[in-house]
Amino acid sequence: MKITLSPATPEAWSGSVLAIGIPENDPQGLVATMEQRFSLQLANWLKQKPFSGKPGDCVSLPLLRSDCTALVLVGLGDASDIDRDSLRSAAAAAAKAAVGQGGTLGMHLPWSSNHPADDASAAAEAVRLALYSDERFLSKPEPSPRPDQLELLGDLPPAAVSKGLEAVHPVCAGVELARELVAAPPNSVTPEELARTATHLAHEHGLDVTILERSDCEERGMGSFLSVCQGSDLDPKFIHLTYRPNDAVTKRLVLVGKGLTFDSGGYNLKVGAAQIDMMKYDMGGSAAVFGAMRAIAELRPAGVEVHMLVASCENMINGSAVHPGDIVTASNGTTIEINNTDAEGRLTLADALVYACKLKPDAIVDLATLTGACVIALGEEIAGLWTGNNTLSSQLEQAAEAAGEGLWRMPLHSPYRKGLKSLLADMKNTGPRAGGSITAALFLKEFVDADIPWAHIDIAGTVWSDKGRGLDPSGATGYGVRTLVNWVCDKADFANT
Repeated sequence: MKITLSPATPEAWSGSVLAIGIPENDPQGLVATMEQRFSLQLANWLKQKPFSGKPGDCVSLPLLRSDCTALVLVGLGDASDIDRDSLRSAAAAAAKAAVGQGGTLGMHLPWSSNHPADDASAAAEAVRLALYSDERFLSKPEPSPRPDQLELLGDLPPAAVSKGLEAVHPVCAGVELARELVAAPPNSVTPEELARTATHLAHEHGLDVTILERSDCEERGMGSFLSVCQGSDLDPKFIHLTYRPNDAVTKRLVLVGKGLTFDSGGYNLKVGAAQIDMMKYDMGGSAAVFGAMRAIAELRPAGVEVHMLVASCENMINGSAVHPGDIVTASNGTTIEINNTDAEGRLTLADALVYACKLKPDAIVDLATLTGACVIALGEEIAGLWTGNNTLSSQLEQAAEAAGEGLWRMPLHSPYRKGLKSLLADMKNTGPRAGGSITAALFLKEFVDADIPWAHIDIAGTVWSDKGRGLDPSGATGYGVRTLVNWVCDKADFANT
């Protein structure tokens, strides 16, 4: 989608679809302005809808005109409460209302005088992502015209805003890649296919790639990771992508994503509410870090070296599958009693985190669809954050807020570590049911060097949306990509690029 700026006011603009944000009770008289512009009895028509400018109000009016074919009005709520999230939601709603119309979408919103570039970028991202549609697996996709150009209307400083808008395509392309990986069926996205995707990204965007095969992982003692795929006919792939800046490296960061391309639960088979048919999205963490690397590679932040690690495999059942009660050894020598084969993601992440520490990074962040307990605690719009480092926590929370992605810091309560105690091994892979998301994070902590800042983000609730929300369609959301990109780029020195 082409994104441009236009100094035109709504009454002077002409294009395919005109979208206007209307504050509650319309203190600026925008409805009256549109009545004059299009010679309509608009106020009376809106009362019948009803439309009062409250958040969530959205109406679309087809126009039999040559200069503008549709008018979309979106409620913003009380004028004093309008913030970037309000603008992001309004832009997404307007974009969805414009589906069915081709050409140019003109959008007029009350841009902030303090941060117009950030507002404009957020709105543009919202439009692009709200118009996303995944039709890869339809035999006969139904044609549905969508705007292919966005014009942001009003008094926006071109120099500052244009620079910010340059990041919209890379970031949205990363989110869309994550959505496609998560949404694809497990017979399409396999560990081998993830490895191919990594190789393709490396070739297209100048990244370094290393793929460790089963034998390579065996040589490195990755018994925890390899135990998960014992029952699968598909070979595991340990994927390592690296972005290297053009200039001197001042920061080295590692992004780790859980990469279970399908999770049957193993001998602790998923049943009932566990939704085994949806376990294609158990690689949502890997999709997020893939998408982030796609964006970072194009944005090319200065001075920051970024590594992406994904230990990818399937968790399946056959005569060779890991038993409940088996004891395995991770690559750092830790022995683990597997008391639940459906707590497999942490077993793959354990060896990935050990590998990450050997890179001697300044910080490690892992993302994983790890626990149902996190979904119970925070629902489907907020991911959980666990870290013992206050600085890293603040950085990630600020990055998530700027991205419009919900993130909430949870307690890394060390006394709960006793729940992972095993009679025979160094630890079990699950603790008591109570506090399950906390003990999962404490398990991962065992595989990170104490002197390396580390954070774990549980995205089990946010990776998928059955009904769609905001700028996310129904299905895969691509959660985490924008937060990670913001976090990485906040550490870069763009002044030297």
